[in-house]
Amino acid sequence: MKAPVYLDNSATTPLDPRVLEAMLPWLTENFGNPASSSHAFGRAASRAVETAREDVAGLIHADPRDIAWTSGATESNNLAIKGAAQAAQKRGNHLITVQTEHKAVLDTMQWLEKQGFSATYLAPQKNGLIDIETFRAALRPDTVLASVMLVNNEIGVIQDINALGAICRERGVLFHVDAAQATGKVAIDVGQLPVDLMSLTAHKSYGPKGIGALYVRRAPQLRVESQMHGGGHERGLRSGTLATHQIVGMGAAFRIAGEMMATEVPQLRELRDRFWNQIKDLPGVMLNGDFTQRIANNLNISLDIPNCDSLVTTLTDIAVSSTSACSTGGVSHVLQALGSDAGMAGNSIRITFGRFNTVEEIDWAANYLRGKIEDCRAGRLRAA
Repeated sequence: MKAPVYLDNSATTPLDPRVLEAMLPWLTENFGNPASSSHAFGRAASRAVETAREDVAGLIHADPRDIAWTSGATESNNLAIKGAAQAAQKRGNHLITVQTEHKAVLDTMQWLEKQGFSATYLAPQKNGLIDIETFRAALRPDTVLASVMLVNNEIGVIQDINALGAICRERGVLFHVDAAQATGKVAIDVGQLPVDLMSLTAHKSYGPKGIGALYVRRAPQLRVESQMHGGGHERGLRSGTLATHQIVGMGAAFRIAGEMMATEVPQLRELRDRFWNQIKDLPGVMLNGDFTQRIANNLNISLDIPNCDSLVTTLTDIAVSSTSACSTGGVSHVLQALGSDAGMAGNSIRITFGRFNTVEEIDWAANYLRGKIEDCRAGRLRAA
């Protein structure tokens, strides 16, 4: 068994070889600019972009015309929240989000507060889920936008987007959803969900880094102020030359995710449960977040064990994380919002399983982690 074993698929997933195969021609012979409609090279690239747009839209059951390309979920979150809030500012300046959101949402909200908006940051319940009535009570007459992620990037819990969106729809509040961690793991149908804006990215679903998309509901028309100017690309939402090869990669990744989801999700759940069953009996090992309302590939554990402050630094043969890959360090704000003290929140591990993990890897990695935890308890562990 070759180490290290990669178990950090919520940080990023490996590129699926089928996605790479789809991308390569658009890096070499098919190099045209999709905005160059006067010749065959540009028209071919444009067709590839629109096919990918259809594939991305297909995974979330959207109209392809509602998909705008971005550089990833961080840009999509910024465009959705800043753009929608600025466009609606004449109606009100109050925003709502959750303390456990991704930093791309929280930092954007804090920036808007400096521009004169006010924001409410809701605390989740101990299991990581939002209390529906608490959310309803937070809405004010001047609330214009709420932002809640579908799947939490650290603890993997799935929020009740349908119920939250319905409350927003009743009150005329725009509803944004960060779905970066959900694609290919949770069924999404924006035709049925009361969602106005949805952020997507490729690299959490076996696609390339540096490409994402924003779903912007067009019916009825939703105004979003552009955050990048220069050319009016993507219906004026996001200017800039389109990266055809990355867009093709995202389209391929989302198409494959849709085709595999029915079989892949149960397989991931089986791997996760197999791993969990091999470590859950250890004293001091605690699961963070609701276990039932959770995506199939996520485990997040805290360790209430003496001598284990530096456990994560010793795990050289498995790739896991102690916080979000998009955080610049420090204690997990997500676990602190769930009520963990700084010590427990700082001594947590996120383990996320992926398409290319094997049963052999899972058993080896679980045994490896179990041994490290037992070494902690015995005081035998030293930081790497």
